[in-house]
Amino acid sequence: MTILTRRAVLAGGSAAFLAAAGCANGISSRGSQSIDARVASTLDYLYGNYPSTQDLRDKASGILVMPLITQAGFGVGGSYGRGALLVDGTPIDYYSATTANVGLQIGAQQYAHVLFFMTDDALYDFRNSSGYTAGADIEYAVRDRGGNLSATTTTSLTPVIGVVFGQAGLIAGATVAGTKYTRIIP
Repeated sequence: MTILTRRAVLAGGSAAFLAAAGCANGISSRGSQSIDARVASTLDYLYGNYPSTQDLRDKASGILVMPLITQAGFGVGGSYGRGALLVDGTPIDYYSATTANVGLQIGAQQYAHVLFFMTDDALYDFRNSSGYTAGADIEYAVRDRGGNLSATTTTSLTPVIGVVFGQAGLIAGATVAGTKYTRIIP
C-alpha cells in the first residue's frame, strides 16, 4: 500500500467515524433522561412489531438496548451509539457502542439493536468487562418469511441473543459482531 493510498484510507475512515460520532444519534446533552426515553420508545417498537421478543425479555437476566446506531463508511468505516442496560426493566448502567472496520463499503445507515443476556453469567461477564466486544458467541433472532422475529428453543439456550432491527440507509447486513461496548456516564 503506497503512502498516498494509506493516507486516503485513513482520511476516509476518520471522516466516516467522525460523521457517525458527530451525529450524536439524536441524544441531547440531557444525558440519562434522553437515553431512557429512547430506550423506552425502542422497546415499545420492538415488542409491538415483534411480539415474540417478549418471551426473550421475560427469560433474560438483563437487556442492553442501543436505540440508534449510526454507521458510515467509505472504504474505512465506523459506527457509534449510546444506550442502557436494563435489569428487571430498570436502567442500571449506560453504554456506548463503537465499531471500526476496513473493507469494500460505501454509504451510511442507522439501526437499533438489543442484546438479551439469557444467563446470569453472561450478564456478569458483560458488566465486569473493561470493554466487552461482541463476537461470534452471539446468536441472532432472525426475521422469518412472515416478517416475525423468532428465536428457537435452541437459540434461547444461548447466553446472549442479539436482535438488529429498524435498518434505514444504504449499507445492508448490520450486525453487532465486533462492536465494543463501554460503560459511560451520560
